[in-house]
Amino acid sequence: MRYTPSVSGVRIPPSPQMFDKQFSRTDFDYWVTLATRWGDLDAMQHVNHAAYLTFMETARLEYYEYLGFENRNWDHKEGIILGSMTVYYHQQVLHPAQLDIGQRISRVGHKSFDILTGIFVADQDIPALIATFTVVCFNYKKNTTIPVPDKIRDKCREL
Repeated sequence: MRYTPSVSGVRIPPSPQMFDKQFSRTDFDYWVTLATRWGDLDAMQHVNHAAYLTFMETARLEYYEYLGFENRNWDHKEGIILGSMTVYYHQQVLHPAQLDIGQRISRVGHKSFDILTGIFVADQDIPALIATFTVVCFNYKKNTTIPVPDKIRDKCREL
């Protein structure tokens, strides 16, 4: 991966727009639809970047349940925990809008896996943003990582 230097000297990874892959709706397996709210707007009158994180968290929790994880059980022993996220914003979204949030497992490691997420404005085929969430399988009682279960490996497919 080639990095671009910034004025401050920080190495900035290239945008996905520089890659060959243009994501579309067919790249995603699981869908949640949410509506923007007036409170999601910022001073520029478009949906604020932080609102997208809330939209994706809501969709991700539904996806966790679809995958077979209990995300509302506060006493669970084993589960998953968010390790990191990378978000690439491609276009503005204006309110009001219906957002289709697509998700899929895009990588499976030994103790973690990635969820690729795309947010599309209804009836548009180009995503407003693409995000990758690295999720770590975790034993909460022992406070340690655990191997990725087979049910996750079975859901992963190549892009």
